[in-house]
Amino acid sequence: MSPYIAEIIGTAILMLLGNGVVANVLLSDSKGNGGGWIVITWGWGIAVFVAVYVVGQFSGAHINPAVTVGLAGAGLFEWAEVPFYIAAQMVGAAIGALLVWLTYKDHFAKTDDGDLILAVHSTAPAIRNYPSNLMTEAIGTIMLVFGVLYLADPGFIGSNGELLQTIVIDGQEVGFGLGSLSALPVGLLVLGIGLSLGGPTGYAINPARDLGPRIMHAILPIPGKRDNDWAYSWVPVVGPIIGALLAAGLYLLLQ
Repeated sequence: MSPYIAEIIGTAILMLLGNGVVANVLLSDSKGNGGGWIVITWGWGIAVFVAVYVVGQFSGAHINPAVTVGLAGAGLFEWAEVPFYIAAQMVGAAIGALLVWLTYKDHFAKTDDGDLILAVHSTAPAIRNYPSNLMTEAIGTIMLVFGVLYLADPGFIGSNGELLQTIVIDGQEVGFGLGSLSALPVGLLVLGIGLSLGGPTGYAINPARDLGPRIMHAILPIPGKRDNDWAYSWVPVVGPIIGALLAAGLYLLLQ
């Protein structure tokens, strides 16, 4: 499987299961309605686990532009591949959001609260204070990327089961990724971030996770939806990128 296709599929799985659990908890007449924060954080942790386990052997399962930038900043991924990985992640996030809408279409139609409809697609702060919100997203992503840098397998699993230090993309060798063996600890890491640090902003910690579905919210014909809160949309994009670069710098400093 092409690593770019793998990133599309992996990010789509992440959004389908991650935004899916939010839809289940928030939307009217869903069997999971009112399940609460613990259900949401566990759902996101499992979403990460499944996505990484499925595509880790093919692309390293970054499934997050911040992880891609962080690995590149730490010298463990080629900068030339970063734009292509991010593009694939954005496409995957949009596909995942579309699948959530199709799954919960009847429940979106029965939900009168536009804030809840938007919350299924993207994050929003509990207290709107842009500097604090930006810092929170950066701190959460520092924890994510720093953890990934120490938890991830330094290679990929080949078709014969051996650990490869690099894979070939368009004739170039590219090294380092999460790998399937790292699926469980990375999923638990995201669960921990959600439980501990998710309260202020909803812990996007992933630009594609927020921006891709936010764009789909703008496009999809959802009755009763509100505006897309573009005024806040830059925070879950810029904050995670800042956090990823800081995590990469800390990782290099400690080597």
